[in-house]
Amino acid sequence: MDHFLNPRNMGDLEDADGIGEVGAAACGDIMKISLKIGNDGRISDARFKTFGCGSAIASSSMATELVKGKTIEEAMQLSNKNVVDALGGLPPVKIHCSVLAEEAIKAALDDYLKRHPEMAARVAAAKAQKQPNE
Repeated sequence: MDHFLNPRNMGDLEDADGIGEVGAAACGDIMKISLKIGNDGRISDARFKTFGCGSAIASSSMATELVKGKTIEEAMQLSNKNVVDALGGLPPVKIHCSVLAEEAIKAALDDYLKRHPEMAARVAAAKAQKQPNE
């Protein structure tokens, strides 16, 4: 309830490094996440604009809080369950709001990686090192 009544990080980021927009007006929820990412690959700021219900606003707010200060690789691991848990739960019919928040964060990260192929190569190399050899 706190992130609905007192949302954090609302608005747009000027000169955002990555922007992700998900949802559809037909379903009633649209989320836009803007990220600022430093040369070290850490998310220095995250903002959101959400058109939707209280659960969508709270999920967007929490997702931005969860990724700030994280590396791209760490932020890519964000799941809707992380968002739900951090909020202290959501009603079953509102779980889709946390899924949209996860998708918006990942869309913004993907947008950043498309704009910065050198960072995309670094992220891919780090991911390959973590996977066990077959």
